[in-house]
Amino acid sequence: MYEVDFAEFPSTSATASGEFFARAFGWEVTPYGPTYADVRAPGLTFGFQADTAQQTRAPLVTIRTDDLTAARTAVVAAGGEVTKEPFAFPGGRRFHFREPGGSELAVWSPE
Repeated sequence: MYEVDFAEFPSTSATASGEFFARAFGWEVTPYGPTYADVRAPGLTFGFQADTAQQTRAPLVTIRTDDLTAARTAVVAAGGEVTKEPFAFPGGRRFHFREPGGSELAVWSPE
């Protein structure tokens, strides 16, 4: 199973970004410390990353899978470049990759 279910945006303030969407649209916000916040909107959860050491330059779309190892193998076999090896984060594990056209994405699993 592969399903796009999350997008992560760089932010200068995860708290301010989350609070904006809560006030503007009434969406639920879950802060994970001062530099990260998840926002739950109908149909998609997205996050704001304010830690400059962890930020990507552009929004990061993430794809959910049940088998992170198989997904990494499939990405490499299809010509993708792994840009960040699998790592743990609150909620599971993920890796980042760049597709041949240059966009960076991530695959995650709730392992």
